[in-house]
Parts: sequence; structure tokens; C-alpha cells
Amino acid sequence: MTEVPTVKLNNGVEMPQLGFGVFQVPDLKQCEDAVTAAIKAGYRLIDTATAYQNEEAVGRAIKKSGVDRKELFVTSKLWVSDFSYERAKAGIDASLKRLDLDYLDLYLLHQPYGDVMGAWRALEEAYQAGKIRAIGVSNFYADQLKNLELTMSVKPVINQIEVNPWYQQTAEVKFNQSEEVRVEAWAPFAEGKHDIFKNETIAQIGEKYGKSNGQVILRWLLQRGITVIPKSVHPQRMAENINVFDFELSADDMTKLATLDKHESQFFDHRDPVAIEQIFGSSLKQAQQ
Repeated sequence: MTEVPTVKLNNGVEMPQLGFGVFQVPDLKQCEDAVTAAIKAGYRLIDTATAYQNEEAVGRAIKKSGVDRKELFVTSKLWVSDFSYERAKAGIDASLKRLDLDYLDLYLLHQPYGDVMGAWRALEEAYQAGKIRAIGVSNFYADQLKNLELTMSVKPVINQIEVNPWYQQTAEVKFNQSEEVRVEAWAPFAEGKHDIFKNETIAQIGEKYGKSNGQVILRWLLQRGITVIPKSVHPQRMAENINVFDFELSADDMTKLATLDKHESQFFDHRDPVAIEQIFGSSLKQAQQ
């Protein structure tokens, strides 16, 4: 079983460098089985969210794993429909209840919209009360992160953003790191877009080390100082994804991978007002009613 190295966050809490994500695994039985298999394979960081609608399944898998709770690092996220002080307080408790846990290791604001400051204040209080060991954000651009830092008393430990070979976010990653905010990559494989698992540049690098395209991508992210949470429901792929700590990409490899950047999100622009309205507007309106 692979042992994943840890990194120390800006509040002193240690977190695995590589974990297991459960986005787009809404089938609760499949999710429970996947998390069970991931824990057995050596994953100790599990990343879920209220919006994924599978916190209960994650909680069941954790309970039956037999692994000491202190060895696991469990992350969840608050959705924008709960972005107010009072709603966020209730949302935190609801996540804990669904996961059937006494505390969360990390809790994030899932998006930078709505009453961010009110919601963050609730996270700060839960952090100070010991319900959450660390608090952070997701999908925040540099100016949004800085505004939060300047306004609130507890600095985020993590900013979970899209980072993959097609959207490398070099400036955003550097800014977060300069602020001592750990970057965590979602969609590291860009959900397979542009035949990422067959890309020749990545494959040629992998051949040197006897590694797959996916393993090269994960190693590339780790060497950029980024935490990564690949998702899979296949035990064989889970084992492959975690087996990335026995090789190191050269400076030349890193330079070649940098040339793949398409400089655009592979999903949607978080700053496009139309996208914000389509994806988040209904949740915000629901919260305001």
C-alpha cells in the first residue's frame, strides 16, 4: 500500500499531497464502494461536497473502513445556496450529520458568489469551535482571495481550482503560493478532453519512466507544489493514480508539459456573467427567498 506524503498548511495542520475525489459519483452505492476501495488502496484524503449529494455514502465508507479517524483527512464544501451567516452555520452542521463525523478536517466555500463574507464568518466560528480543523475556498480568483484575506480574520489554507495540462493557471497558482495558500487541483485530467490520456507529448515523457499519461499529469502537478484529488470508480485506476511517488520529472519534462497550456478553462469561465447566472443564479435566488 502506497503511503502518501503530507504537506503542512498555513495553520499547521498536515494534509496528504494526493487524495481521492468523488465529484460526479451521485449513485450512493457506487460512491460508497469507490471510497471503500480508495481507502483500502491507501488514500487518506477524501474530498466531497454538499453539491455532490454523496456525503452520506462517504461517511458510511469511512465508518466501515476500520481506519482510525485521525488517519483520514475529510474535506467537504458549502454550496452557494447556504451563503449567509445563519445558513452557513446550519450547512456545516448538516454536512457533519450527513457524513456522521464529529469534525471535518477541511471545509471550503465552493464558489465565490453570494454572501461570501457572512458564510466565511460562520466557517471561522466553526473552526475556532473545533468543528473544522482548517477552512478554505474553491474557485476563487486572486483578487477575490485577496479581498477575503483583507476582510476576514482567518486566512484560507486552500484554494481548490481547476488545474490541468490544458489549463495550467500559472499566474493564479503562483499568487496563491505567494500568499501561503495551498493550491488543490480539481479536474486534473480535464475529464479526458482533447484525448489527454493519449496525448503524444505526455506519453513520450511517461515512456521514460514506465508511467501512464495520468501518472505523468499527477506527478507534474505534485512537482508544482499542488495537491491533487483524482477521481475514479475503478480500483485498478485508483492504484495507478496513487503510484506516483517513485519517480520524478526532469526540468526538461516540466518545460515540455508547460507547452500544452491552452490558457482556457475546459469547463466554463467562472467570471462569465451568463455562466454565473445559469449555474449559480437559481441557487442564489432560492437562498434569498
